[in-house]
Amino acid sequence: MNKLPKYKGFNLLGLFVPNMSYGFFEDDFKWMQEWGFNFARIPMNYKNWYVEGRPEIKEEVLEMVDKIVVWGQKYGIHICLNIHGAPGYCVNERTKEGYNLWKDREPLELFVLYWQTFAKRYKGISSKHLSFNLINEPRQYSKEEMTKEDFIRVMTYTIEKIKEIDKERLIIIDGVDYGNEPVFELTNLDVAQACRAYIPFELTHYKAEWVEESNKFAEPSWPLVRENGEVVDKDYLRRHYEKWAKLFEYDVGVICGEGGAYNKTPHHIVVRWLADVLDVLKELGIGIALWNLRGPFGIIDSGRDDVEYEDFYGHKLDKKLLELLMRF
Repeated sequence: MNKLPKYKGFNLLGLFVPNMSYGFFEDDFKWMQEWGFNFARIPMNYKNWYVEGRPEIKEEVLEMVDKIVVWGQKYGIHICLNIHGAPGYCVNERTKEGYNLWKDREPLELFVLYWQTFAKRYKGISSKHLSFNLINEPRQYSKEEMTKEDFIRVMTYTIEKIKEIDKERLIIIDGVDYGNEPVFELTNLDVAQACRAYIPFELTHYKAEWVEESNKFAEPSWPLVRENGEVVDKDYLRRHYEKWAKLFEYDVGVICGEGGAYNKTPHHIVVRWLADVLDVLKELGIGIALWNLRGPFGIIDSGRDDVEYEDFYGHKLDKKLLELLMRF
């Protein structure tokens, strides 16, 4: 049994893009509550607060996070803080030589300082309301960037440093291989783990401009048959998430911290695929946070040309996708 509640919600991107972030809106939390959601993951890039020679987080950013935490409590939305872009590692960038979170001391100490800052600031706020999701989507193990030993060492050290300040804080670590593989070696640390819902990738990231050669992906179908004859269907998804459910045997909670499909994938395919994802996660008792609320993977202002949007306070609402998520 999953020791985490059945969270369902969205990723909110107000601190996601470095130096271009648009902030957060109380209406988002209000709407989520009205729709029956209870979870918001906040992926953050450290470049929004980093100043050369000044290791501390800018006060204006901390005040922005304070506001999110308050809104979360006001509207019954669990807030999950995540460092998406960290010193020495971001899934969207290649690690610079000599400045690698997994191998070099300087970025690691900065990373730990950030989490200790959040731990001190929010000590006393219940884990019912707030959790820390340490680092977004570590890649596959490799000798060059991150070995298994590197990952275990960095996660263990960071968790220990947070627990020195707040031993009660709920901590979540993403699985490796972009959040696709659980890490059984860390089941003794009293932390939860997070998976993803981007399978099959050629469906969820069809024609995504930042993904190399995604414009060469075959137009998605669901179920999907790959060139080698492999069938990706609901049973395939079930087999994938069952390995995550094995963590329950170790009293480790699981959440699907991100999932969704880009706006170039035909909408009717997205709806059929996501319905199967949600069915499987529901069977296993695993919650999910859609990437994202507003934007090209989301339900508000998603920029599709194959959806009949509903006008919603001046925004375009994908009511069909929303209703699917509400049934989860």
